[in-house]
Amino acid sequence: MNQKEIKELIELLVEKDIAEFEMERGDVKLHIKRGGTEHVPQVVQVASPSVQAVPVVATTPLVSAAPELAPTPKPASVPPPAPDDDANLHIVKSPIVGTFYEAASPGAPPIVAVGDSVKEGQVLCIIEAMKLMNEIEADATGVIAKRFVNNASPVEYGMPLFGIRKG
Repeated sequence: MNQKEIKELIELLVEKDIAEFEMERGDVKLHIKRGGTEHVPQVVQVASPSVQAVPVVATTPLVSAAPELAPTPKPASVPPPAPDDDANLHIVKSPIVGTFYEAASPGAPPIVAVGDSVKEGQVLCIIEAMKLMNEIEADATGVIAKRFVNNASPVEYGMPLFGIRKG
């Protein structure tokens, strides 16, 4: 990922009013976090084992001055889990900001459904971020007990996607 791509990403995050973003692609890890309403440059670190960290200073304002044409859809709110039923669930969380899709293409059956047995590493869903389709894999073996997100809904980093009952 070069500096131009990082700058375009920062501009997109400002435009969409996204406060925090994290991405891993191979051995490159990128974490961007925007502050409050002040105009303070944000330093972004791109680290790679074979390349030294390169600080990039964002020169765009942290708050967009352009009015939005349409309201940005808010992520689907996640109701708090019931303490007795969900206490033993392993929660699969979104590793990125994007749009949740239950199937590989429109009209196709969901990749997994509640009640399906899954193995660690099995694809559960797809999250589209910046026109890239990212397969999200199970990080535990068990049975899908809950799905916390509706199809085609926006998701944030760290947002619960699925509850897996191990066993």
